[in-house]
Amino acid sequence: MIGRKNNGRPSPMLLVLLALGFFFATYNLLTIIIHSKSSNSGSLAADRSELSDPLTRMPEETRRAESSNSKFHVALTATDAPYSQWQCRIMYYWYKKMKDMPGSDMGKFTRVLHSGSPDNLMEEIPTFVVDPLPQGLDRGYIVLNRPWAFVQWLEKATIKEEYILMAEPDHVFANPLPNLAKGNHPAAFPFFYIKPDQNEKIIRKFYPEEKGPVNNVDPIGNSPVIIKKSLLEDIAPTWVNISLRMKDDPETDKAFGWVLEMYAYAVASALHGVRHILRKDFMLQPPWDLEVGNKFIIHYTYGCDYNIKGELTYGKIGEWRFDKRSYLSGPPPKNLSLPPPGVPESVVSLLISILSESIREINC
Repeated sequence: MIGRKNNGRPSPMLLVLLALGFFFATYNLLTIIIHSKSSNSGSLAADRSELSDPLTRMPEETRRAESSNSKFHVALTATDAPYSQWQCRIMYYWYKKMKDMPGSDMGKFTRVLHSGSPDNLMEEIPTFVVDPLPQGLDRGYIVLNRPWAFVQWLEKATIKEEYILMAEPDHVFANPLPNLAKGNHPAAFPFFYIKPDQNEKIIRKFYPEEKGPVNNVDPIGNSPVIIKKSLLEDIAPTWVNISLRMKDDPETDKAFGWVLEMYAYAVASALHGVRHILRKDFMLQPPWDLEVGNKFIIHYTYGCDYNIKGELTYGKIGEWRFDKRSYLSGPPPKNLSLPPPGVPESVVSLLISILSESIREINC
């Protein structure tokens, strides 16, 4: 198992042993994402109806705790690929716009670059360079570098804020974000497709019965999460190890697919006895969420496909579409075409008010 080291690196012998324990395979992540979204679309409305309150769940002891007003450090992990770079530039643009607005508790910002060497955005975006996992260890699933990147960053960097927001390149701030955490209870977004209770057989491989009921594992990923730095320092090495163990288990790898690393964070947190405050208003995800409203982050991971009548054609390429995966080699054009009448406000806001403005202003 990979533990915490003073120099932020695992021992060579340990890496060799881990590498020998893994067989190599290549995953087409984009294909898996599209398949996963298609298979879940039919049950989405029912899952969403269960989340009618912005505060979905708060641990009982947290109700007595004082709300935190400490600043949080915004951190996202990234690669040096053009696809990652343009998203990071847009994310950082909106961070700077929202940081000092009333209601914001944002502190400093770091792009944790896990490509192993500096890139051409070092002067534009505050960046901390860390090493990727040794070649082959991620077995084509590049997201496994995320927990390892956080372990290295936490060990080596000077982070003055008491709390950390774990974010992603395809997040943009729609409203100023306060610190939603309360003391030792982080705040997280509940994902409709993370269902520990429906995967108990698999979860029990990593979270044994003596640890408690399976619903101690929260229905979350690692992002967005606002968490105390000291808690994340404890959880992150476990998160690395659980991710690698899950990837090495064929049944788990097949069942969790592209969200494996998200389940790994949820399990690692539960192993440390950490429960999250679940905030539905933390984030929205077009095209499923129709309005921005008072939500804080827009996550534009899903493709948005509509016919000329403004009707969603998800699973089929629409007459009008926006999908970030259409721009693997560079940013979207400055003159994004307008969606047809009837398209939800969340999509219009994403494209017109957010992406178009940032692409124009930072000269992507």
